[in-house]
Amino acid sequence: MINDILLALANLLTSALTAITGVGGGMILIGLMPFFMPAAAVVPVHGVTQFVSNASRAWFGRKDVALEHFWSFLFGSIGGLVVFGILIRFVQLELVPLFIGIYILLITWSDKFNQLIRKFEKFWLVGFIQTGLGVFVGTPGPLNIAVLNKHYDDNHVVVSTGALMMAVVHFAKLIVYVSVGFAFADYWQLLVMMIVMATLGSWVGTKLRHKIKMSWLKTILPYILTLLAIKLIIGILLKFGIFEKLFTLF
Repeated sequence: MINDILLALANLLTSALTAITGVGGGMILIGLMPFFMPAAAVVPVHGVTQFVSNASRAWFGRKDVALEHFWSFLFGSIGGLVVFGILIRFVQLELVPLFIGIYILLITWSDKFNQLIRKFEKFWLVGFIQTGLGVFVGTPGPLNIAVLNKHYDDNHVVVSTGALMMAVVHFAKLIVYVSVGFAFADYWQLLVMMIVMATLGSWVGTKLRHKIKMSWLKTILPYILTLLAIKLIIGILLKFGIFEKLFTLF
């Protein structure tokens, strides 16, 4: 129960953070979750909370939502759901934290990786890629925000429209994990708390977005994410005895 309460509070803070800045909160949350729950449950539980967080953020900012590019994004997301929903069946879910850690390091520090994924500026392709990444690593990163920023100057439009798009991504992810038989009911208490906190965080963040600036976050966020990523990777290597196997080679 203590773990559940701590995760719910973390969800409140990260949901509010994303509602203010548009990015960062979901990645911090999924970086924390493997320390509080089984690895196989991280992505599906994260999917529920992030769907609620993004859907509520889009609702609270609905007057700023622009649907011009949304339908193209939705089409691509459906394609990603089909393709990556099949591929996930061949992955050992206990390794998901390793994928998350590597992905966080790449998107935080690799210019080449970011340049590669940012070449995909068609919204249907962005939807496809983000849904695919979401299925495997939970949080697909701010690719849609980067593309939206090229089309809209208003930050409120970018954040609210981006939230609607990410709600689609996380809903698609839930469909995948339902299809592979994940038992969401086993985590109903945690899910209820996190849904409430995600919604509250979205409401608080939407209100604060007009009043406070979070530019300082861009400075410290990479280092927070890096520490989380390294801890995730080391944890998986220890769990599977990779270090011991390497030592035996020498």
